[in-house]
This record gives sequence, C-alpha cells and structure tokens, in this order.
Amino acid sequence: MKPAQIAAVGYGSTAYHKRGKSPDPERKLLLKAIDDAAAMAGIDTADIDGFVSYGADLQDGPRLTGPLGTKELRWSSLVWGGGGGGSAGAIAQAEAAILSGQAETVVVYRATAESTSGRLSSAVSQGVFGLAYRAHGIDAPAQALGLRTQRLLEAEGVPASALKAVAQASYYHANRTPWAVGKDLVLTDEAYDSSRLIAEPIRLFDSSRENDAAAAIIFTSAERARHLTDKPVYLLGAAYGAQGRWGEMDENHEPYHASSQAAPARRVWERTGLTAADVDVVQLYVNFTGPPVSALIDLGFCTAETAGEVLTFENLVAPSGRLPINTSGGDLAEGFLHGMGNAVEAVRQLRGESPNPVPGAKVCLVSGGPISELSSVALFATEQGGPTPNRSTA
Repeated sequence: MKPAQIAAVGYGSTAYHKRGKSPDPERKLLLKAIDDAAAMAGIDTADIDGFVSYGADLQDGPRLTGPLGTKELRWSSLVWGGGGGGSAGAIAQAEAAILSGQAETVVVYRATAESTSGRLSSAVSQGVFGLAYRAHGIDAPAQALGLRTQRLLEAEGVPASALKAVAQASYYHANRTPWAVGKDLVLTDEAYDSSRLIAEPIRLFDSSRENDAAAAIIFTSAERARHLTDKPVYLLGAAYGAQGRWGEMDENHEPYHASSQAAPARRVWERTGLTAADVDVVQLYVNFTGPPVSALIDLGFCTAETAGEVLTFENLVAPSGRLPINTSGGDLAEGFLHGMGNAVEAVRQLRGESPNPVPGAKVCLVSGGPISELSSVALFATEQGGPTPNRSTA
C-alpha cells in the first residue's frame, strides 16, 4: 500500500439542537464549526482554499469566503445524490482537490438548520420519493427502508436482534458522551421492544433524529499535516458511487436487501490492500438500523449467515467489543447531521479524544449512506503507511 498522501488536521462541531431550535442560523453554526476546526489545526481560516459538502447543503464555498476572509478560493464542490451517502464521498473530493494540486487546505462540512433549510425529512420526501413512490403509498424513507429491511430479515435470515444491537450499542455510547442528545436514555430490551412501530420492522429506536447542527474537518497534505499537528489522522483511501442497478431505480435494486456499499468498499480495499479484518472501529451511517446491518455484510465484517453471531451488543461496544461502532452515539443517539458527525468521530477516535476510546485503535472506517442511491466509504489510520494487512483472517 502506498503511504497516505492527505490527513485530517482539525475538526469542529456545534451542539446538536432539536430541529428548529438552534439559536443560530445555519451559516453561523457552520462558521463556528470551521473556526473550531481551524483553531485545532493551528491555521487561519483565511488559509482555507477549498470547500466540499454534500446532501444539497446550501452553504456553498463562495458564500463562506467573505466571513472567513478567504485569501484565494481554489476549489468548491458538492457531492450530488445520495443524501447522507455523500458524507465520505465529500472526503474523497477533498482528497482529489489536494492530490491534483487544485487546493492546499480543504474543509469538508455539513450544516443544517430548519430555520434556514426547512425540515430535512420533508426535503427527502419531496426530492427522492417522487410520484413513482407516492403512487404506491410510499412517501417517507422509513417506509421504503422498512420494505428492504423486511427482505433482509425474511429472505436472508438475518435475525432482528442485529438491528436491536446496532440501536443499543449506539445509545450505550451516547450514555457516555456528554454532548449526545440521547445521553439520558438507557435503551433496555424492554424499552426497545415496547417502542412503537414506525414502518414494520422499524421501531422508534431504530430511527434517527433530526437536529440543527454543523460539523467540519480540515484536510491538507500528509507532509504539511506533520508540521501542523502531532496528531494527524491519515486518509488511506476513500470512494463513492454505486454498483449496477442502483442509482434512482425506484426500488428495483439488485439484490433488494443489500446496501450500496459493495462497489465503493471494493475500491477502497483494492487501493489499500486491507480488508475488514484490519479495521478496529466503524462509524456507520444509521438513518434506520436495517441499512447499516446490510452495510456491515457488504463491507465484509460478517455474512447474512453469521450476522446474528457477530452483530451482538457485546461485540459492538467499546472498549471490549470486537467491532465497536458509532462510538459517540452516531446518527441515532449523538445527533443526526446527515452522517458528518460520524466522520468527525472517526478523526476524534484516532486522535485519542473519543468519549468511548477503543484501546489501541489504529484504523477506523466511515460508512456513508449505506442504502442510498449513492454511498461512500473512507478509511482512516493513525499511521501514514497504515497497518500490515491481517492476512490470517482477511
């Protein structure tokens, strides 16, 4: 594997406010997050010359140059399609900008506030779920993903306990994360099992929240990163896209139960020479608990046959689990920012700053929007060369 050529040098995030309750408008939230990321990186915000976001973010680069005092704008881009599926894809675009010489210091971000952008679920329902869906009574993500999740359970034999384990692990980590919106909710078996159905088999606690918040990560070359911080987090590889018969196929995906992670994951594994066996911790996009289970299968962490054995609460929690996930609570329980909080937690975890540290963690995978029409994967490491591949279990 070639040494990583770019690295994260700083991150910032605001508090997660209940949707519509932020005291600040969207752009101010974002500027706060970028200010914090720049302060951590030890740079002036004016030196940021590249901007990347996703998910129809309204805060495009040129709008930010004035308040940031940008010296020169050299890159501004948005990942089209996929909603939260573009979260790690935006990181791939930052890498492209830096490696091509188009920009030197790129901030990847996502901001959302109902007062500015409207309610996220409304935007998704009106955008992705158009007439072809509504003609069949589907006008919300929970309904479509409920169908796919039911197929995963009934046709593929994945036990419903895997969904519960993802939810309970997320809330367990949130209970130990001071800023998490779900920090006070202990998700017992009784609480989960008695929660109302949203769209069978999806229950209330299988579902993500909607929040007003912003988060940002600053990337630069690996060489420059070493001069800016003693805790650079290296990007080993990132990819986004989807395999054939995905995209906007109106529920004609093949196989129907699967995630859209297989294609970007394959390219990341090929590029790095690593496999799921080399990953110490995973930050999963969880709009609902079915898609991340499909993603873990397609990423190679388990099969449909072994999902019930691998995806247990004990295995999914830090510090002792074999596959810790969403170590700040993730989209379900830390707060929902269209997946950007997961990327921040990946950097935080590998810098040794997570509220739920994974002992000796060197490699963290970020999964973006695993059942969107476009999804993405990013692989981070504490060492520029990455680990020696684990061939014994790969």
